[in-house]
Amino acid sequence: MQKVIDQLAGELLEAERTTVPVAPLTERFENLTVEDAYQIQLAIAKSKTEEGRKVIGKKVGLTSKAMQNMLGVTEPDYGHLFDDMAVKNGETVRIDSMIKPRVEAEIGFVLREELFQPNVTFLDVLMATDYVVPALEIIDSRIADWKIKLVDTVADNGSSAKVVLSDKKKTIDEVDFRSASMVLFKNEELIATGAGAAALGHPAHAVAWLANKLYEFGIPLKANELILPGALSAAIDVLPGDTVTAEFGPLGWVSVHFA
Repeated sequence: MQKVIDQLAGELLEAERTTVPVAPLTERFENLTVEDAYQIQLAIAKSKTEEGRKVIGKKVGLTSKAMQNMLGVTEPDYGHLFDDMAVKNGETVRIDSMIKPRVEAEIGFVLREELFQPNVTFLDVLMATDYVVPALEIIDSRIADWKIKLVDTVADNGSSAKVVLSDKKKTIDEVDFRSASMVLFKNEELIATGAGAAALGHPAHAVAWLANKLYEFGIPLKANELILPGALSAAIDVLPGDTVTAEFGPLGWVSVHFA
């Protein structure tokens, strides 16, 4: 199996580099497990860090019941965020640097303290958080035509591509996460609305899930890392010329343009 894991990690790295997608892994290797998929993702992360890229955080995906039902899964997934994925608020991203990108709005958590222990709770997360920040995650699948199952997206780094962060920061006690509203615009047209409760009832629950999942692999959530806890609404497709903006009320706003 290690040979297959190394082969598929290499394929996904090449697909990201060339923007030429690969056929679904689950169609070619029907016996791949979620555990195998995480090993593929970790092999990719190891290759990237050996090339000099730095892990700046982690992302949680599939936190909404709608997305879980669509893929027939009962738990979220996760991926790594690297320094070359970071985009400043309002900057332009080239569509042709990706395959078929989509955009999700999230509330990002930046940790003050490391989380590396069993049975992490959402209260542990709140106590360990330095601040929260409006974020847009640009997702992209290196699997052709987004024909993914859970194993495909886990292997493919949670289908993550880039992350855009707002300039605004708020401490935990300044935000009511359950009712925190989000309004998503594309080219000034209202596309979607959402609330913090969309991410497992409270985004800190998603961060706690991630901390506990990574503990199984011996991986901590480190101080100063950015954690994306999951989308507050469905992902939207984008084309060259589009501008996507998410407004989070008192929490602030974040925007990205595509060329």
